[in-house]
Amino acid sequence: MHILKKYIRESLSLLFLSIFLPLFAIASIVFLIKLATVTAVIQLSILEMAKLFLFMLPELLFYTLPISFFIAITLTLFKLSNDNEIIVLFALGIRPKFILRTLFKPALFLSIILLVDFFVLFPHAKTLSSNFISHKKSEAKFNLSASEFGHKFGDWLLYIGKDNLNETYSDVVLFNKKQDEEIFVEAKKAEIINENGVLRLKLSNGEGYGYSKEKFSQINFNTMYINDTMKTDLEKYQTPLEYWFEKDSKKKKKMFTVNVLFSLFPLLSLFLVLSIGIVHARHQKAKIYLFMFLGIVIYYALAVGVQIVASYFAIALLPILWLGTTYTVYKKTIVSKF
Repeated sequence: MHILKKYIRESLSLLFLSIFLPLFAIASIVFLIKLATVTAVIQLSILEMAKLFLFMLPELLFYTLPISFFIAITLTLFKLSNDNEIIVLFALGIRPKFILRTLFKPALFLSIILLVDFFVLFPHAKTLSSNFISHKKSEAKFNLSASEFGHKFGDWLLYIGKDNLNETYSDVVLFNKKQDEEIFVEAKKAEIINENGVLRLKLSNGEGYGYSKEKFSQINFNTMYINDTMKTDLEKYQTPLEYWFEKDSKKKKKMFTVNVLFSLFPLLSLFLVLSIGIVHARHQKAKIYLFMFLGIVIYYALAVGVQIVASYFAIALLPILWLGTTYTVYKKTIVSKF
């Protein structure tokens, strides 16, 4: 029995890799095309693109692993059926329950991996990706250059007279109109400083004027720093529980429920896999690819639909409904014949 289990699992693993790798490559290309739209707003180096791709890796694996596993199991059983190996096993007295037990452990292992992936890795990767893009966008806002038009630097209007080769600027003028006072600053030289994501404008050798109805003031300075008042909105979270069950975040709560159901797909579909994959090569013309497609589409559609109706109760409702339906199909198509 141990040798037979090993044989089935080895057949499954080889077929799984041959399906997962192309599917993962296709999904990666789709995600890279999606990622390329970000470059329309900000400039990214190859290393930064690679970093963003790594942030998307948990999501890629989450959506490709269960589908690859479902297809691999079904095709493995279908191949064994076409080679008449399944018929030989049943003729020797081995029951379909043995195949179920053999496939249960890898299915359970994959479901646990998917649960950990989306519950723990998703929040971390999503937060890092969002903060990285926000930070790059904030830098892009201050890609300053000399022109006849001014720039906006926080609450300041900024005019640059000349660009220098060493990423500094000359003849810089800033204007800020507050409710009770207007401030005018001019400097011979300026440069943008980025210190741990905090952007500052360093002004050198200039004068500042402030005037209102009551007073007029003037200062001369050698160095002045103006901080960026348009702070980048960075997401923060302490634990995965805080991320998924954030107050007033219905989107995350819906996503949590749907992702739990997606994670359980490999485990909940074992009855369906045997019903589709085990066929009698002589008497049955199996429409296996159609049934696989319908099985994936129906389950994922139900996961989304039942969540909308039942919210968190969908985590219990859909598995009961799906197991009951697929077990009935399994009894009529497999148990009654083999």
